[in-house]
Amino acid sequence: MAVYTEVADEELFAFVAGYDIGDVLSFKGIAEGVENTNYFLHTTAGNYILTLYEKRVHEEDLPFFVRLMEHLAARGVTCPQPVRDRAGEALGRLAGRPAAIVTFLEGLSIRRPGPRHCGALGETLARLHEAGRDFPMRRPNALSLAGWPPLFAAAKARADEVSPGLASRVRDELAFLAAHWPDALPEGVIHADLFTDNVFFIGETVSGVIDFYFACTDFLAYDLAICLNAWCFESDGSFNVTKARAMLSGYERVRRLEDVEVAALPILCRGSALRFMLTRLVDWLNVPHGALVRPKDPLEYDRKLGFHRRAASARDYGLSR
Repeated sequence: MAVYTEVADEELFAFVAGYDIGDVLSFKGIAEGVENTNYFLHTTAGNYILTLYEKRVHEEDLPFFVRLMEHLAARGVTCPQPVRDRAGEALGRLAGRPAAIVTFLEGLSIRRPGPRHCGALGETLARLHEAGRDFPMRRPNALSLAGWPPLFAAAKARADEVSPGLASRVRDELAFLAAHWPDALPEGVIHADLFTDNVFFIGETVSGVIDFYFACTDFLAYDLAICLNAWCFESDGSFNVTKARAMLSGYERVRRLEDVEVAALPILCRGSALRFMLTRLVDWLNVPHGALVRPKDPLEYDRKLGFHRRAASARDYGLSR
């Protein structure tokens, strides 16, 4: 989440007037994240999040995200619900951008999760995967294997400005992943961006999952690899196998990984680390002038890739079988 597009008061009031959510009492930009413009919206009817869709979110994909959130909520996954306007539409336009209002979820994101948080996250992720089994829509993952070379092409000329030798390391990694990326793994709806700021907790219990705007159809275990990268490394760059073991155990309490998924886990972790390193690199080099956004460090994921290259099997991630 971030603020790229400023919204004038008069535009906001006119937009909200099309909904049965009362009068606007206050609204404030949310600075966290990097993808869309988000405002916290407080009205006489309650609290909401207003999102204006920017950058990598394509307008034609928005019905997928809206219907997925409604589908998952109907099956017990706590996530924001799109608020439909008086005409029954969940999507509108504001300040020249596609826009939506969604319900506000209670809870806090955990900046430094412990093993219990990781275990709860694993369970929640598996429940999300199970709840999405009968979702009828499909959306290819534009940021999987075929999407990484174009990202590198957009950044390679300046990659070594960020870290000497980075372009060469990425080039080698792309070649390795192209030769070793798995196929025929179990697939379905994945969140694809389940970082700590997209999961809310009350105590050590997950109270909700947000930000489904990278959700797509892909390998279920790839979603788990994204979470291992996002949740199980410490600030000094070390991998916390205790957290990883808790996450994998939590996941398998709901959905047991197949043997082919276990075997593929190290390569999936490498791929997910490269994906976030590349998108962060592009963002790092192309922050819009005046945007209220803090770009995230791409080298964090370059360091994580170093760990994954040394991993021999799923045992290195805490999975004993």
